[in-house]
Amino acid sequence: MEEEEKVILVNEHDEEIGLMPKMEAHEKAVLHRAFSVFVFNDKKELMLQQRALHKYHSPGLWTNTCCSHQRPGEDNISAGTRRLQEEMGFVTMLKDVVSFMYKAPFDNGLTEHEYDHVLVGTYNGEPQINEDEVASWKWMPIESVKEDILVNPEIYTAWFKIIFERFYTHITR
Repeated sequence: MEEEEKVILVNEHDEEIGLMPKMEAHEKAVLHRAFSVFVFNDKKELMLQQRALHKYHSPGLWTNTCCSHQRPGEDNISAGTRRLQEEMGFVTMLKDVVSFMYKAPFDNGLTEHEYDHVLVGTYNGEPQINEDEVASWKWMPIESVKEDILVNPEIYTAWFKIIFERFYTHITR
């Protein structure tokens, strides 16, 4: 049996204080480091992914291009690049634009409590999605995403809505 992935526990200054199995961190709502990748094309459209239907939280919801957790010793950009390749099948240059803390409880009793680093990149091709991670994808004009979150908030992930609400100007530069 493979060992469960561990997340990096951090304090409110994003300083590492230990490691914990991912599921345990979500069960105990412990603050840990994460990242969210936003990839745009030259038309200012955002590549959205629909999370796979078997994910343990937020299955089938639409969200940013990809997101995950840094591994021990891995910087934000390396982590974002690795996960973009694993989930969406491509690599592009990423910039670390902003970070924030949030806490979002889910219906299944788990809680995301993350120090999230928002990474932004540009890509104009089509992804080769990993169907274990991603159910679907689409390009969507950034203004349309903003409007759709207001009309259909239930189809988007908690962190995606928070990033859109608080950091719209950072991700659209």
